[in-house]
Amino acid sequence: MINLELPKKLRASANQAHQVAQEIFRPISRKYDLAEHDYPVELDTMAAMVEGLADSGTQKIGGAAGGRSDTDEHATELLGNSNGGNMSALLNALETSWGDVGLMLSIPYQGLGNAAIAAVATDEQLKRFGKVWASMAITEPSFGSDSAAVTTTAVLDGDEWVLNGEKIFVTAGQRSTHIVVWASVDRSLGRAAIKSFVVPRDAPGLSVARLEHKLGIKASDTAVLLLQDCRIPKDNILGSPEVNVEKGFAGVMQTFDNTRPLVAAMAVGVARAALEELRAILKDAGIEPSYDIPANNQPAAAAEFLRMEADYEAAYLLSLRAAWMADNKKPNSLEASMSKAKAGRTGTDITLKAVELAGTIGYSQRTLLEKWGRDSKILDIFEGTQQIQQLIVARRILGKTSAELK
Repeated sequence: MINLELPKKLRASANQAHQVAQEIFRPISRKYDLAEHDYPVELDTMAAMVEGLADSGTQKIGGAAGGRSDTDEHATELLGNSNGGNMSALLNALETSWGDVGLMLSIPYQGLGNAAIAAVATDEQLKRFGKVWASMAITEPSFGSDSAAVTTTAVLDGDEWVLNGEKIFVTAGQRSTHIVVWASVDRSLGRAAIKSFVVPRDAPGLSVARLEHKLGIKASDTAVLLLQDCRIPKDNILGSPEVNVEKGFAGVMQTFDNTRPLVAAMAVGVARAALEELRAILKDAGIEPSYDIPANNQPAAAAEFLRMEADYEAAYLLSLRAAWMADNKKPNSLEASMSKAKAGRTGTDITLKAVELAGTIGYSQRTLLEKWGRDSKILDIFEGTQQIQQLIVARRILGKTSAELK
């Protein structure tokens, strides 16, 4: 029989993350939604806590790192896993996003770029960059989800790489200590020449052009970065510097196999928050969904709640599967995209339907429902849109290449 219960160590870590979400994030959620671009000073406490947990070998709270890390050896109990970094990161991302996904994305030293480092860095690079706060810079003005269309360039000049280009929609782009930048080392070789580089915040030639005003996740800074003859050390290119035309940029894309389940978990966390709030509102209205009566024999609101709850469970289990596969060194590109597609769509569906069913209460700022509705949309967009995920799933299932199925 399949046992879907979480191991004891993961439950403890998830419970800890939930306490952070409940005691730190929820009380200040509305405050920083209304004060876009203000730095959440309360997260300085989080930074010290995360640093202390990392030093003691305890699982990380924020959970955006994923993949390999110095703390993975402490999770070897997980169902025979060789490590548990991805599963722990996923659960922590879920719980903290239940509190506030914008604040979760703002936790120091837990950036999305850390997942890129964990996915493709060498052992030596893991030691050097293991404790940095890294955001990830992929998107450019000329493209969104088509990651192969990178135009930012990296040219080797002696012992330094020189980067030139513009990156947009960089989460934590102003606050992070390092940026993982996707750039091409040879435009004539196409996607095979796309590599990722770790750029320190103080690197000459790196600047923040502006911060974006957004629909949701306003607690998180989203920056436009300019790289103008930006110089970094030669060994700051992640993984192998060799261009393998046959392999393409699969190594760089492996980053998404780590981050997509995490973004799925964020959507699941926000969806669960909305479901819990909606259940309380329905109960006050005298409507309580029953698991013993057919849905079509219950009030329409109760039937709709049961449908959404089933979707939530499906998204949750798909996310767990993708993370478990990553921890057990199983190729999970298909499952990562499936979890991201399902959770992204489910998150927006549940949060917006909760606003609708709650009526004027849901649309007002008396609860956080309308905020969760705004926050959830980005989780169906970044790390690959809904349409991109469906395209990847179709290619994997049908055995088609990107050239054969567009």
